[in-house]
Amino acid sequence: MSHSSEVKVRFAPSPTGKLHLGNAYIASLNWLFAKSKGGTFLLRMDDTDSERSQAHLAEQIRVDLRWLGLDWDEYAVQSERLDRYSAAKESLISAGRLYPCFETPEELDLKRKVQQMQGKPPVYDREAISQTEDQRAAFLAQGRSPHWRFKLDQDAEVEWDDVVRGSQTIRAETQSDPILIRGDGRFLYTLSSCVDDLELGVTHILRGGDHVSNTVAQVQLFEALKGLGFGGVVPKFGHLPLVYDKDGSKLSKRLDALSLERLRGSAKVEPQAIVAYMASLGTPEMREPEYDIKSLANGFDLDAFNAGAPRMDEGEIEILTAKLVRTLPYDMVKDRTRVDQRTWDLVAPNLSSVAEAESWLEILDGNIEPIIEDKEYISLALECFPSGDVDEATWAKWTGSLRDRSGRKGKALFMPLRLALTGQTHGPDMARIIARMGRERALMRLAG
Repeated sequence: MSHSSEVKVRFAPSPTGKLHLGNAYIASLNWLFAKSKGGTFLLRMDDTDSERSQAHLAEQIRVDLRWLGLDWDEYAVQSERLDRYSAAKESLISAGRLYPCFETPEELDLKRKVQQMQGKPPVYDREAISQTEDQRAAFLAQGRSPHWRFKLDQDAEVEWDDVVRGSQTIRAETQSDPILIRGDGRFLYTLSSCVDDLELGVTHILRGGDHVSNTVAQVQLFEALKGLGFGGVVPKFGHLPLVYDKDGSKLSKRLDALSLERLRGSAKVEPQAIVAYMASLGTPEMREPEYDIKSLANGFDLDAFNAGAPRMDEGEIEILTAKLVRTLPYDMVKDRTRVDQRTWDLVAPNLSSVAEAESWLEILDGNIEPIIEDKEYISLALECFPSGDVDEATWAKWTGSLRDRSGRKGKALFMPLRLALTGQTHGPDMARIIARMGRERALMRLAG
């Protein structure tokens, strides 16, 4: 493991769509890992797909991450680094590790089908390597533009110590030489990402377990680029458990429903609860939400994540949100609610969301319809209401007197009073409600 000052991770979304909870999982764990090591969190926009990348989506990604509290220490944009990918292309060609291929998608598809019919794995046959200059010139004359593949060392076994899964080994011969540059000249993710990771000093790549097979090509490409002068340290890899939705389906089927944009607009979800949930997903223990998510970095340990497939349940985030809201100090919510500090302190322990606090303004100060099912009992309660100033001691005096007069106790004594005064079956401590409500409103409610 690197020393804490050397740890640097990256979250590298493509601004071609909205962030969703699956992205938040990867972003949160990278951020928490960096903070737990005193390291650096890099936000990199992977926007080399110029047709689909959009500036407003890049801005929304930044808004979503700020909302979650995942501030970044460094920022990079791939479309501003195209010269570095061009330099890498030329260096790899000169080193004999990048070669042009002229097959069309249809021809490649046919090759794969033939291999599968023969019971062979669909690995690219490297026919393009043996083509002559005349053959290549003929393809160019036909108007074909080559795509470029990275030549793997297929005799090698690629080994790495995965910081989540432990020791991993994959034989390179099981993989096709990856395409690094499309026929239209666009640099693909594998090339641009590896160049950036090396040159920007990324030490750890934490990502989903569906990328394990990609690691073979990336490790070899890292080594090749490092040897050609593109940066110095090959990052360590950590492959996190693949996350499914609560029904066991792939998250990708309902990403719009799980978008952070939608959750930002939901009164039921606080961002700190999302990060706490992500810090727990795939581990045996549920972390408690914290006002300051940096607290979650204390004790954050990748060893706690297992290789199982955790299920993401938005309902669990709402439960954590309620836990958080009930402990939030007024200073953290005063700009989001009309209630004053006294009211917040009264109702917060009973809330599921910050927005719910305002419903108590109507209950405490408005003209609600009291619920009176036993008029005779409430009339007696009205008679027993203590004289003098109303404070938190009033409730005990009142209910003590009423118990003596009515013979009632427990729920039969208290619940009709709560219903008559608040119209609710549950809520904050009645002694504090009476003190906050005051004599005039309490007597008016009891009088029906």
